[in-house]
Amino acid sequence: MTETNLPDGSARDASPLSDEHDVLGGEPSEVRCAHAGGAHEDEHGHTHDAHRDDTADATVNENGHRHDHVHAHSERTDACAPAASARTVTDQLAVILADVKPMVPVRVSLDAARGLVLAEDVLSATDTPPFDNSAMDGYAVIRADLLGASAQNPIMLPVVADLAAGTAENPRLVPGQVARIMTGAPIPDGADAVVPIEDTDQGTDLVTVVRAPETAAHVRRAGEDAHAGDRVLSAGSVLWPTRVAAAASAGTGSVLVHPAPRVAVISTGSELVTPGSPTHRGQIPDSNSFLLAAAVTEAGGVAIRVGAVPDNNDTLGALLTDLAGTVDVIVLSGGVSVGAYDVVKAVLQPLGTVHFGPVKMQPGKPQGFGRWPATGNVPGPLIFALPGNPVSAFVSFEVFVRPALRRLLGHPELHRRTITATVADGWKSPPGRAQYMPVIVTHRTDSGTATGAGTGTGGTRDGAQIEVRPASRGGSGSHLVAGLAQATGLAVVSEDTTHVRGGDLITVMLTS
Repeated sequence: MTETNLPDGSARDASPLSDEHDVLGGEPSEVRCAHAGGAHEDEHGHTHDAHRDDTADATVNENGHRHDHVHAHSERTDACAPAASARTVTDQLAVILADVKPMVPVRVSLDAARGLVLAEDVLSATDTPPFDNSAMDGYAVIRADLLGASAQNPIMLPVVADLAAGTAENPRLVPGQVARIMTGAPIPDGADAVVPIEDTDQGTDLVTVVRAPETAAHVRRAGEDAHAGDRVLSAGSVLWPTRVAAAASAGTGSVLVHPAPRVAVISTGSELVTPGSPTHRGQIPDSNSFLLAAAVTEAGGVAIRVGAVPDNNDTLGALLTDLAGTVDVIVLSGGVSVGAYDVVKAVLQPLGTVHFGPVKMQPGKPQGFGRWPATGNVPGPLIFALPGNPVSAFVSFEVFVRPALRRLLGHPELHRRTITATVADGWKSPPGRAQYMPVIVTHRTDSGTATGAGTGTGGTRDGAQIEVRPASRGGSGSHLVAGLAQATGLAVVSEDTTHVRGGDLITVMLTS
């Protein structure tokens, strides 16, 4: 592991590859770990007191940090277990969701409602349709006049009216009369059926009918879809386009919904520059703010991408103060571990309202969650402090942030859909931590492989086997953003599993 001396004399890990990468790439037969409770993982996925060495002796470096040099096979779970104070993923998510309630409902026009969640039932204001109307272009008739009509025995009748959709005319038909009628036009009094235009000679003054209509043929009755006062949509329904249409058909011009939360997205790090800008040694493009802003939007939130801020406590503190009164959630990446220049933790931990600590997961061990201090009786925005490496940030968002945003939106389903798949290529998993491996989901049949996520259990779908393999040769290494782009899901490995082998069945959280 490489360290870089910082101006204050401390050391900062500068290794381009994390221990996670080396351990989980699927090739080494040994894993690097430290005695339980003696290791910590920074936001980059590096384990700071576990080094591969030929001895089992402990050394102390010039900074006073103890380094235990231990070899342990991946089947051993005692040596590599996380500290007892670390939360499980389940516990961390429970703490988060306990502090998250749906947004206070607001009334919006149907134009602004798409994708939002109803906070109350939608009742039909009128019968739907509100009047008997024609389901076909043709002729409104009195069926008894045409009982014997056929191609061999055509019947000719006078046309006394021409009724277009939207007309308010209501001419009463008497026996021996018809009215030309368009789809959606009201059925005139006296008529009890519609003859399609295809069964006539399309006359305008006199019409010849060559087929007798069935009883009430092509007549849509008032209230056939819904009666006034009927529940058309239930609270908790997501207003997809078809449901917006249902609300409109029910005579509703506005709906009560949970609004989309406004989510500020901030990347921290003096090394970050805007993509496309010139870079010099030590600088990299900021990808996290784009990743997380896009993820917020996909989850249904309104993303406010602030971008990158330098590792400066005063700068970050002032920015958060300005944002606190304008957004509902703040998502930060980077600066949450225990190293020098971990600015997020330095700014937020003294507030006493944001908890920082390890979570038994990989990647994404260092996490922070809480709120900005309240103003009077008004709670401050939720704060999620995520690790800085892209895979860690993405996994943390999917596991913790996305369910919280869904709760704010009032969604009945908080979590991604999961499937059971068969492992094609195995990998290793750290003991004592739940692993979220970015994977590619494919369907394999006897005739070949079709890529794409699917449904089903037991690793099969319509006779095809659903298979998964790591999206990157580096496994779940927290810096492997190029491999992450290929992933269509996250394979979830339990804390007590250290080897995932080909042929195993595994749960996969579908992310695309």
